Amino acid sequence: MNRFLLTSAFLVTVAPMALAAQPTQQPAGWPELPPKAPASNVKLVEPHLHVNRAGKGAPRIALTFDACMGKTDPRILSTLVDQHIPATIFVTARWLRTNPDSLAVFLAHPDLFELENHGQNHIPAVDVPTKVYGIPAAGSPQAVAQEVKGGADAMITAGIQQPHWFRGATAKYTPTAIMEIRGMGYRIAGYSVNGDSGSLLPAKMVEKQYASAKDGDVIISHINQPTHAAGEGVAASILALKAKGVQFVRLQDIPEKGDDGTTN
Repeated sequence: MNRFLLTSAFLVTVAPMALAAQPTQQPAGWPELPPKAPASNVKLVEPHLHVNRAGKGAPRIALTFDACMGKTDPRILSTLVDQHIPATIFVTARWLRTNPDSLAVFLAHPDLFELENHGQNHIPAVDVPTKVYGIPAAGSPQAVAQEVKGGADAMITAGIQQPHWFRGATAKYTPTAIMEIRGMGYRIAGYSVNGDSGSLLPAKMVEKQYASAKDGDVIISHINQPTHAAGEGVAASILALKAKGVQFVRLQDIPEKGDDGTTN
């Protein structure tokens, strides 16, 4: 009898622990997203950004695209050009080195494209040693400065005008890194709608994200993943917003408001 009670008590104690150890399952159809960063004492902020609302009439939305590295998604680029949709493109030095033809398209349409700084090597602009979504951060103020300056230098060498906006890899920063980058003369581009979750969402989920955008929103997506399904959703979403009468603007075209001291 005592053996039975002891065994029962052991099962009652261990079973919940075993269940708790089971990995959380994503809902059916949900994509694999980047792993969560381990717990850290480093305070990171992910700033929001809005452009001034139109108020009455057609809603005003700013499309922003990150060209991190790799190639260019022709589905998105051709939609922007063919439909005469203005957008702000954040380019890295790494992307510039391997996409001269796409850069030529951007430069040939200065009425559509505003080119801004996404950094030298696509390293998170965080001035203390840590990882963001598994990516090692710059790790020091000096390395943050080099990431920003190196990106700008590559842009100027490629024939692009001096950038005025910066968006770091992962769009996360320490408050002190924000102060440093602002001291270098940049506004920091947050966003208010995450269009494609790093180009990892299926097309239909991207369309839902875009459809949620409201007057004054700034949408972030990626234009450097031509093999991902997300690009199909981005292209379709741009057409859907245009059909609704959305007024598309670039960051340089309209006053804006960012939090965490990123623009004021």
